[in-house]
Amino acid sequence: MRLIRILLLIFCSGLLTSIASAQPRAASPAPSPTSSPSASSTSATLEYTLPPDKLAKSKTLYDLSGRLRLIGTVWSFVVLLGILYLGVAARYGAWAGKGSRYSFLQALIAIPLLLLTIDVLDWPLAAYSHHISLQYGLSVQGWGSWWGDVLKGEAINIVIGIVALWLLVFLIRRSSRRWWFYSWLIALPFIVFLVFISPFVIEPMFNKFEPLEKTNPQLVEAIEKVTQRGGLNIPRDRMFLMKASEKTTELNAYVTGLGASKRVVVWDNTIKKMTVPETQFVFGHEMGHYVLNHIYWGLAASCVGLLVGLYLLYLLSGWLMPRVRQRWHIPELGSWAALPMILLIFAVLSFIAQPIGSAFSRMLEHNADIYGLEVTHGLNQNSQEAAAHAFQVLGEVSLDYPYPSKLVVFWYYDHPSIPERVRFAHNYDPWDKREQPKYVK
Repeated sequence: MRLIRILLLIFCSGLLTSIASAQPRAASPAPSPTSSPSASSTSATLEYTLPPDKLAKSKTLYDLSGRLRLIGTVWSFVVLLGILYLGVAARYGAWAGKGSRYSFLQALIAIPLLLLTIDVLDWPLAAYSHHISLQYGLSVQGWGSWWGDVLKGEAINIVIGIVALWLLVFLIRRSSRRWWFYSWLIALPFIVFLVFISPFVIEPMFNKFEPLEKTNPQLVEAIEKVTQRGGLNIPRDRMFLMKASEKTTELNAYVTGLGASKRVVVWDNTIKKMTVPETQFVFGHEMGHYVLNHIYWGLAASCVGLLVGLYLLYLLSGWLMPRVRQRWHIPELGSWAALPMILLIFAVLSFIAQPIGSAFSRMLEHNADIYGLEVTHGLNQNSQEAAAHAFQVLGEVSLDYPYPSKLVVFWYYDHPSIPERVRFAHNYDPWDKREQPKYVK
């Protein structure tokens, strides 16, 4: 879903980041509060550590992921530059012009061809990344299912791309000086609409969901102790289980949707591999996103990033056009041939803005960690240890490298690193220090 990533990461200057928590969930009968799948519950989790065999695998995976990230970034630039230099989009635009004189009908020809060209060239790298996930045991999704998800994503990509890029071209043609502002005004409800319908329309296309109460009623009761402690009523019909184990071995939970579609989702892998106290903390973290309105904060930040991104696009495209018009076969900015240049500028802006979005997301995640620690305090014998060990389990399952580069964390991590989170969970104790908790009094 390359275009969606570009539109949401670049249009929004990387600020509309996922606020999914880096924690696990439940799927089968809830484990007993004293059970722990990977470590003794009697030993304190002071630091995030891995046994030697997993440490070696995590280091190899960390290095490989870094190389793939760099190659993917460079390759995305190369693909767009190649399309521009070879005049591919100009050719697609010519075909569209012969097919109809109406701009929207032309968009139905030119935009899908362009997006398919870009994404097909990206597929080998995406397939290799999936191969690595299978090789390291992070994925269990077969190739048939994986390709099915790729094709479904491509269909969504094309539908959204047709609407978004056609509107952009239409506004450029209508107002050469203010198209960036009009595009911003139109994009705002468009983004809100996508966030609202995602839990109902998009997410069920890729994963199976069911009410958490249906499969884990005992866990729901434990979770309700957390909501009561926080003085919040999250209806049971807003708690869902996602059957992630059909595709991945990793753990997660997240808040999604907006207004009537807002809900908390827990992966089944999380519940299988974490104890009830650990899962309560995971839910408390997600409840923090819910209570602290992080989705709304993300949308507000996105609106600001979107405005800045579009204005920069306006300035950069105006500066670039006279210099590349003939070389890149672009008659004017409002032509279909200009779309790869626009996407290239978006891609560059996205790369530059990545640290801003990452830092914003890390801040939200850290605040949710604080809320999770506070809202579960006193519910179990040692709620801090439950939180610290939950992070240990999460990192161990995902083969998170314990010693990531500070630059990599700064640029790419949308959550605090696992070592940071383990240490913070173990040390955060305003109660013994006679300090006031930040969120849950």
